[in-house]
Parts: sequence; C-alpha cells; structure tokens
Amino acid sequence: MTLSGAISIKSATKVYDPDGARVLALDNCSMEIGPGEFSVVVGPSGCGKTTLLNAIAGFHALTGGEIFLDGQLLSSQEKPARPGADRIVVFQNGALFPWLTILENITFGPLAQKKLDPAAAKARALELLETMGLAGIALDYPGQVSSGMRRRAEIARAMINSPKVLLLDEPFRALDALTKTVAHQFLLEVYDRTRPTVFFITHDLDEAIFLASKVYIMTTRPATVKLVLDINLPRPRDFRLLASRDYQRLREKCREAVRTEALKAFSAGEREM
Repeated sequence: MTLSGAISIKSATKVYDPDGARVLALDNCSMEIGPGEFSVVVGPSGCGKTTLLNAIAGFHALTGGEIFLDGQLLSSQEKPARPGADRIVVFQNGALFPWLTILENITFGPLAQKKLDPAAAKARALELLETMGLAGIALDYPGQVSSGMRRRAEIARAMINSPKVLLLDEPFRALDALTKTVAHQFLLEVYDRTRPTVFFITHDLDEAIFLASKVYIMTTRPATVKLVLDINLPRPRDFRLLASRDYQRLREKCREAVRTEALKAFSAGEREM
C-alpha cells in the first residue's frame, strides 16, 4: 500500500484579534507527521489544539509559518488554505442529517459530488458500516440509534471520501467509558485497513496512547509542541495492551508533561480556543 498524506507544519503562528485585543493562539508550532501516521494531540483546554486542526482543514489562515501536504504548500500567511476533499473533519458535535437514514447520510457526499454512482456508493457505505460494527442500522435514522453508533457513522461518512487526512476533534468526548472503548476498537479497525493520516485531538491520555503512533503534547496557550512521544506499541491493538508495562510507562510520561501545562492553564484561567 502506497501511503500519502504527509503533513509538515513549520513555525505555525496564529493571532486572533477579538475586539482589538491580540490573542496569540499558536506560537511557532512545528510538527512532521508521516503519511499514514496516527497522530494524537493533547494539551490543556484553550491551548490552541483546535486552532491548529482548523488551519490544517483550511478553515482559517495562519498569521505566520507554513503548512505543507505531501510537499505542496497548503497554507501560509500569503496563501490561506481552503477546505478540500483530501482533508475531512469529524467534529465534537454530531452532524448527521436527521431526516436521512444512516446509509443515506454516508452516501450523501460522494453522490452530491458525483464521485460515485449510486450502486458503488451504496456498496462502499455498506462495507464501511460493517467495518465499523454498524451493519444492522443502515436503514435506521440517526435519532433511532445510540450516540456511540452515530459517532461511528460519522467516521464512516468521512471515510467514504477516501481522504488523505482524517481530522478528528475530540470525536468521542461525550461518550461514556464503555461506549468509548467500543468506538476506539472500530476506529482502529478502519484505520488499519485504509491507513489515512489521522490528526486526532483529545484530553483523554488513555485514548491518546491507545490509538496513536505518535502523541504531541502541547504547552498552554500560546501553543507550541512541548514533547513528542513515539508510541511503539504493536498493532493491531486491543485492550489487553492497557495492562502492559510499556503502556503504563508511556502513560506516566505523558501524564506528567500534561499535568504541568494543565496547572499553568488553570492558573491563567484559560478558556477554549
């Protein structure tokens, strides 16, 4: 399998100017994310994680620095990025159309963009639903299924477009612990099969280490990279991994780095950015 989706973030800087007050959200933030890598970003609330994700997605321009995708300039101060089908975002809050079935939600994008004919879109959607453990709900409406199922369906809807980069902004934040573990396992299954580059934001350290190839720990705002942890744990992964010494060692290292920044953020009274 030939992988694409390499992201190179070089000295990314973002200044917001609400009501005339300059707010530095990102400060010379740099990352090198390999094609097909599952990168997870953790850090205090308001540190700038979502700001960085939005810059990669093309929702806003940088104030300074550059972002490259597969060696091509994606965003800079002179070239604002634009959203594209090569980068798909799954947000914290649900975005399924309540008047469409789960199957219709998943096929909506490629049919509207005429990327797949109806038969091919349906076949691909059913394949993704099976991979995500949702084969039995294709004809149900979003209001008829659980929140965990809706979250998995949104990931299936993103993956039907075969993006180079899957951008996930705390997609499982509202799920209870048991539902979250199920969602993790199915996300890893679809990742192992298709290997998009994943940029995943979370506050959950166990989630970060269990899913990631690499964890980026951010400083409190203005955000820059404090520590990068390579998660050299074998794949495919299951929850027996949580009891391993290697996992516990990584979790403790991650916890200590995040705790220091969280205390700084708490003292500063940071709010979500």
